[in-house]
Amino acid sequence: MKQKKQVLDTGRKGKQGRFVWLTLSICLCSILMFCTTVLAQDGNAGIQEANQKVRSYFDSGTNLMYAVGALLGLIGAVKVYQKWNAGDPDTGKVAAAWFGSCVFLVIVATVIKSFFGV
Repeated sequence: MKQKKQVLDTGRKGKQGRFVWLTLSICLCSILMFCTTVLAQDGNAGIQEANQKVRSYFDSGTNLMYAVGALLGLIGAVKVYQKWNAGDPDTGKVAAAWFGSCVFLVIVATVIKSFFGV
């Protein structure tokens, strides 16, 4: 029994060794087949292209921030109106918070746009 077990272990190790060599040879062949000379573009041209793409997104981002500010303004107006009708004493604080958040979004969008010169 012990001899058969040793024979089986040797057979497994041999199969694993063949599998490893087969895997390595396939990887080496694929690397050699697909290895080509890579032609890179000029670094400055790539940076300029990225700069232009990012700058083109600023207008869309600014408009999105204005839209979010308007939406928050509408939601805030409804919430303040509900508190005012309910007679809550902290209506002024809630109104200031909603109004402040809307003004913050508009100012941030404008400042970012002017800061980056877009």
